[in-house]
Amino acid sequence: MDTTPFNVRVELEGWDLFWARVECGSDHSGLEAVRQRVVDGVRARFRDAPEIVSSPPIAALRKLFRSAGCDPTRYRPSSEALLRRLVKGGELPAIHPLVDVNNCLSAELGVPCCVMREGSFGSRLVFRAGLEGESYESLRGPFNLEAKPLLVDEMGPVDAPITGSTRVMVEPSTTRAWLVAYLPQGVVEADDAWLALEVLSRDAGAVAERCATAVNLLSSCDENS
Repeated sequence: MDTTPFNVRVELEGWDLFWARVECGSDHSGLEAVRQRVVDGVRARFRDAPEIVSSPPIAALRKLFRSAGCDPTRYRPSSEALLRRLVKGGELPAIHPLVDVNNCLSAELGVPCCVMREGSFGSRLVFRAGLEGESYESLRGPFNLEAKPLLVDEMGPVDAPITGSTRVMVEPSTTRAWLVAYLPQGVVEADDAWLALEVLSRDAGAVAERCATAVNLLSSCDENS
């Protein structure tokens, strides 16, 4: 698949949105080993929070958050929050095969990733700064989206690279979903994201299919196929 069945317009400068379609496979016996491998890798790369903050992906994401009007020390990129938990001794819990692959990819790349169940969002997506009054029910409760990097569709907010939305969350019965990785341009490349996802999916018993990447200002997946 070279394109997505939906359009994506990126209005925030400095971001690339990498998209892939992911599907559950029949054998998930390798998932536990994959999660542990990723956790071990994170702890080998980072000794403490300052090393996380100074890493190129997190440093770049913090700058992009500030450009959108968001204080990254108050609202951390989800990948930074994840890395901090792992370095402090937390684990990657078994949630759902697709969610687990998503979380592993975020930890490996150091960028926010979200997996959204197929059919849970519209056909015209825009990545922009949240507007006054915009909010959604996040995985952590009600969340104010004003001045946050935000993905929206025709019906409203879809996802933010801080905390996900219950609207698009993967359910126990979900077998197909769309994964988006929020990449800081020039720091994490789409090819690197695909290579990492391909390996994780294979080892975890999932199937991933790369799609076009929405890049630059006012670009769309269809235009970049």
